Amino acid sequence: MAAQTILFDFTLDAGKTATSIQRQEVARIVRNELEHVFTQLELAYSMESMDNGYFSVLHENKDTIITCRIFQQGLLTINVEYYLAAGKEPVLSLDTMRTMELILRQKLDSDRSKYLPPIKRGGYIDIYMTSSDERIIEYDIDTLVYEARSPFQKIQILHSKTLGNMLILDELQNIAESDLIYTETLMGRGIENYEGKEICILGGGDGALLYELLKEKPKHVVMLEIDELVMQACNKYLNSICGDVLEKRKTDQYEIIVGDCVDYMKKFIAEGRKFDYVFGDLTDIPISDAPIGECWDFIRTIFEHSFQLLKPDGKYLTHGNGTSCLESLQLFEEQLRLLKPKVKFTTTKAFVPSFMEEWLFYQVTFA
Repeated sequence: MAAQTILFDFTLDAGKTATSIQRQEVARIVRNELEHVFTQLELAYSMESMDNGYFSVLHENKDTIITCRIFQQGLLTINVEYYLAAGKEPVLSLDTMRTMELILRQKLDSDRSKYLPPIKRGGYIDIYMTSSDERIIEYDIDTLVYEARSPFQKIQILHSKTLGNMLILDELQNIAESDLIYTETLMGRGIENYEGKEICILGGGDGALLYELLKEKPKHVVMLEIDELVMQACNKYLNSICGDVLEKRKTDQYEIIVGDCVDYMKKFIAEGRKFDYVFGDLTDIPISDAPIGECWDFIRTIFEHSFQLLKPDGKYLTHGNGTSCLESLQLFEEQLRLLKPKVKFTTTKAFVPSFMEEWLFYQVTFA
């Protein structure tokens, strides 16, 4: 169940909406067409403004609300909103929407017209998330598998018909059963040689990176993850990507330490511990126009500590952000170039199914 919002917009010659009389005529045409679908339509409110055009609110039995706005610059928008109970048929089918759009386009002599399928708002399951550059993505989610709030974040496991179970943290998509390519690109499978190596994972609470790395026969892996509840959820509902590695906290092959990774990195540095690889599987690069704020401070702290933990020929591997986030990626690379001692880096790309976009990954070594 959810509130359904259907959006129509039309672009007209501005000469047809310049005056109050012209806008009233456009409103009349729109209402006449709407009444073919909503036979009991009534006008609840209308407003004419010399500066902003025309606005009206119509309803059918006070259940379906329709707002119509005519801008004097030639833009017409129509929003239809109603509540759809579970199992009920929608008020407007896709065929009806398309027919309404085509008829209005013809009667208004519109230069351009568009309708969007119903946007589902509210309800128990949120099917909309954003891309890395904050565009709206609709997922085919049909089940809320798990939901809890840890001391650190909101945790959800949602099921997608095409992507499988998905880990959502604070309303952001993290990984899904479909996303082996994400893990393999992050670790450079087939390029990097992990056999006999010492590895440190920062974050990685879904267990996917640890699970895949262990297949490469490393000497030992230590994983620093702050959120025990994330690991419990992934162990139960995402074991197709993490296997059984989250069932134990310590074996001969690996150790999972639950706590703040920065605190443990400081401890390792004080002990003189060194690694062949450090993985940054933590916060995404922030979307911002300057490298300031708490997130950027955290990223710089991770850089500083990670390179103190690396052996001279070691490598720092991390995910970046979507390739469409050019400014943020550039800011991230500028922070890398400021590091002392100097580092150099390469990048790889992969289309991640559950992100529905191409993602950038970094491989950083001492210069």
